[in-house]
Amino acid sequence: MHDFCFTIPYGLLVLAGGVAGYLRRGSTASLAGGAGAGIVLLLAGFISLKAFEKRRNSYLALILETACSLALTYVMGQRYLQTSKIMPAGLVASISVLMTAFYLYKFATGGNHIPSKEK
Repeated sequence: MHDFCFTIPYGLLVLAGGVAGYLRRGSTASLAGGAGAGIVLLLAGFISLKAFEKRRNSYLALILETACSLALTYVMGQRYLQTSKIMPAGLVASISVLMTAFYLYKFATGGNHIPSKEK
């Protein structure tokens, strides 16, 4: 599976969560954090998709994706430990741990598998 297949939905989820946190509670921290991380993830997913279309790997995108998911894991994991609330901290931290593991797997296996050209 290619990284952009998971990164784009993950970015949309984080972005939507930040906007929802702002709309429900008026939290500008949720808006800034969720929108910022979501936009970075969407940008990285788009870069990876465009590189894949050119039959290349984008390690810049993979680094951005990994850094963003690590940051979300840490921040939301700390918030979960402080509040013990599953929503949103526990859920975002759990998803971010899984995404971090996926991105590290992609690093270990050399990025996206580029299929050979068929004639």
